[in-house]
Amino acid sequence: MKKYMRLTQSASRSTNLLRSGGLVLLGFVLAGCPSGNPGPTATGGDKVIIKGSNTVGEELAPRLIAEFKKNHPTVAFELESKGTGYGFGNLLAGACDIAAASRVANENEHSLARSRDIALKECVIGSYAVAVVVNVANPVTNLTRGQVRDIFAGTIQNWKDLGGHDAPIRLYIRDPISGTHLGFREIAMENKPYAVELKTFTNYAGIVQALAKDAAGIGYSSLDLATSPGVKGVAIEGVSPVAAAVNQGKYPYSRLLHFYTNKARESSAAREFLEFVQSQGGQRILVGMGYVPKP
Repeated sequence: MKKYMRLTQSASRSTNLLRSGGLVLLGFVLAGCPSGNPGPTATGGDKVIIKGSNTVGEELAPRLIAEFKKNHPTVAFELESKGTGYGFGNLLAGACDIAAASRVANENEHSLARSRDIALKECVIGSYAVAVVVNVANPVTNLTRGQVRDIFAGTIQNWKDLGGHDAPIRLYIRDPISGTHLGFREIAMENKPYAVELKTFTNYAGIVQALAKDAAGIGYSSLDLATSPGVKGVAIEGVSPVAAAVNQGKYPYSRLLHFYTNKARESSAAREFLEFVQSQGGQRILVGMGYVPKP
C-alpha cells in the first residue's frame, strides 16, 4: 500500500513540475526575445526536433518516426516529452521544429505567437481515446463521469453502489510513469489522485487480460481492446466508447492530438514527416496502435 501511495504522489509532483516548466519557458520567450523576430529555426538539414505532449510522445510518436525513417533513413529525430505547454514554449522560442500537443493551442499561446509574428500551422494526427472496461459478466453497462471519477479515486468502493453485485471494486490502471496514467487523471478524474489500493500494468493488454479474469475489476484501455474476449467497454452517460462517437465529439474520454509548426520556418524534413502522419500509411499506424484516425 505504501508503495502505491509513493508512486501516486511522485506522479502528481511530476505533473506539477512539468506544468511549471512550460510556464517558465513561455515567460522566457516573452522576456528574452524581441517582438517581430521569431528567432532561429531549431535545426537545419535532415534533423527534426519534436517536443511536447506525453500522450503523443510515449508510444505514438516513436512508432511514427520509426516507420517514417524506413523510407527516409538520413533524417534524424530528437524527441522530448514533457507536456503540451512545454512543446509550445519550445516552438515559440525556436528550440524545436514540431510541438506535439494533446489539445489545441490556447489563447495565451496564440497571443504570444502573434506578438512574435509567428503563424502556427496545425496538423491533426488523430484522437487518443480511453475506454472504461469491466469484465463481461459485470451487470453494470453505463456510468456517469462523476461515478468514474469516484471509482478510480477510491470514493466508491463497492459495485452495489452502482447497481451491480455486492462486491468490492478492484482497480487496474497504467503504471505511474506512463503518459496514460496522467492522461486518464486529467480527462476522467478531474486530476484527483488515484485510490491507494490498485494494480498497475505497463500496457493496456495487461489490464484487459486481468479484467477478463476478474468479475469485480475495472480499468481502462484503448477502444479496440475494449472488445477483447471476456471484457466490455462501459458507456459513459449513455455514449459508447466507439470511434464514431469520438469523431462526433460525443465521447468524453478522448483528445484530438496535434502537431504544430512555425509555418514560416518549417523545414522540408518536418513537412515530409507531417505529410506522412496524415497519409493513409501514417493513419494505418494509428489504427493499429488503438488510436482513432483523424476525421
